[in-house]
Amino acid sequence: MSKKELKTNAMRMLDKLKIPYEYLTYECDEFISGVSTADLTGLPHELVYKTLVTTGKTGEHYVFVIPIEGELDLKKAAKAVGEKSVEMLPVKEITKVTGYVRGGCTAIGMKKKFPTVLDTTAEAFEQIYVSGGKIGMQLRLSPDDLKRASGAEYGDVLLNEQ
Repeated sequence: MSKKELKTNAMRMLDKLKIPYEYLTYECDEFISGVSTADLTGLPHELVYKTLVTTGKTGEHYVFVIPIEGELDLKKAAKAVGEKSVEMLPVKEITKVTGYVRGGCTAIGMKKKFPTVLDTTAEAFEQIYVSGGKIGMQLRLSPDDLKRASGAEYGDVLLNEQ
């Protein structure tokens, strides 16, 4: 008997769309940060992206996928999705809204499809890493495939360091 391969919602959606990806798992009891995940897995920081969920002035939710060392510019983010303003979704609401836990949240296969913006920095890479839909798992895929699977658009949403 073979051990059943672990498939997350994100992986099932990628399979259904016939999008190629690789996944890697790592030991992690609790999520600390995207940077610590990259360090733990030995992945280059610039290739690892985090998924952030926000709420707009209208009450709608929006998803932003940005580099782990980057910071979301809330003004640029709001403009990118046509809102007056957006604010970060409180951590305690992540699972209820997305179906994923903090640290395992990915733009692919959320409970509901939300408008999603993938930061334009991703366009420079052939492959990037994003959460695989659970803590301890990363997916490697092309930015364009992530965009297709999540229904995202590219946008400049990073806070520019002064």
